[in-house]
Amino acid sequence: MSIWKQATAAANSPRVIAAGAIGNVLEWYDFAIYGYFATAIGRAFFPEQDPVAQILAAFGIFAVGFLMRPIGGALVGHIGDKHGRRVALTFSVAAMAIPTFLVGILPGHDVLGTLAPIALILLRMIQGLSVGGEYTTSIIFMVEHAPPGRRGLIGAMGCCGAVGGILLGSATGALLSAVLPVETMAAWGWRIPFLLGLMVGLAGVVLRRHLAEGAGKGGEGRSPLRETVQHHGRLLVRLAGLSMFNAVSFYLLFVYVVSWLQLADGIAPAHALEINSMSMMALLPWMVAMGALSDRLGRKPILLAATLLAFVSAVPLFWLMHQEGRMLVQFGQLGFVLSVGMFLGTQPTLMVEEVPAAIRCTAIALGYNVTLGLVGGLSPLTATWLVSRTGDDLSPAYLIMAAAAISFVAALGFHERSQVALASDAAPAPDGELCREGGAAS
Repeated sequence: MSIWKQATAAANSPRVIAAGAIGNVLEWYDFAIYGYFATAIGRAFFPEQDPVAQILAAFGIFAVGFLMRPIGGALVGHIGDKHGRRVALTFSVAAMAIPTFLVGILPGHDVLGTLAPIALILLRMIQGLSVGGEYTTSIIFMVEHAPPGRRGLIGAMGCCGAVGGILLGSATGALLSAVLPVETMAAWGWRIPFLLGLMVGLAGVVLRRHLAEGAGKGGEGRSPLRETVQHHGRLLVRLAGLSMFNAVSFYLLFVYVVSWLQLADGIAPAHALEINSMSMMALLPWMVAMGALSDRLGRKPILLAATLLAFVSAVPLFWLMHQEGRMLVQFGQLGFVLSVGMFLGTQPTLMVEEVPAAIRCTAIALGYNVTLGLVGGLSPLTATWLVSRTGDDLSPAYLIMAAAAISFVAALGFHERSQVALASDAAPAPDGELCREGGAAS
């Protein structure tokens, strides 16, 4: 039986996988197309600035949306722990679909003047609130529905929704760039992918309306947020540190890199998107394979190997991507797929296994999104600034090395629970107490 068929059977129903993953598809599709079309968005909303300043401004608004992630994580995580996973998932997908569509029809600076970038900022903030809880809650929902021995596989499948959204955004951008003239793309063609996102959002709402709950609704008067902050601070720090490599590598290598290839290597936008799309296609099955492998070997060995590989290969691979010839650029990015896929395919399930069910949505959303919001959202902006400031086109590689080192140290602090039963709604143990059934431990 293939890995994909095993995943579908293990999750009890294809509907669970589809419903869990579709919100990630929408949300990361949206963030992907925003990153890919940052140059066109910068011209539309900041026309009076030079090209570098336009990209910096566009990525600045991209970062603002990400800075809302911790707040959104606390909000959606609270809903998931207090009122159930289904309610939280329905709320988050709707909160992304509507602003995505509105970005597509928002008039530019030539019509609204300074109100245009202000409105764009507000829409990105709402989307940031949504994405702050969507990814983590959907992963939790899927892993909670997975039987023992298949949690890593199912967790990787959930993560594929996010990567699938990036791939869908990349492929959509590549297709439009190939069929529409450059002038048309700059004028209004970049709006088409945002408008199409509404259909994915509607499908998500329909799929999630009748989902069965997994682990559960909290007791009356209990505050998951208060319990998490007061009693599980060290767990939050470990989750945040573990997420560092995810935050930096993913957004530099599969979002920012499209702009980097155009600026640093002079590659045409359509070709840059094609290169990125090919790498994303390779990333999907590799992540699933690594998730399945973690069910056999454990989560920690794979995470440690992934971060070590990324640390030693970042500079050589970026150097390869900076050479002439599309094949060399493609091989360079595919080299990063190895380490990033190992990490992304394994991290989600480890986080779910480490946190008690009663605070699972809140704790994971906070720990994960503080890093993704503060670090991931600023990574494209930081990389653009570093390359412009230092003149070193390999600067993004140093950011990846630093992130890999932090996540390596954080991974050492987690317990291996791949062969332990997943916690149900037992009361969470505070930091320092080992929870035999998968609770947090220091």
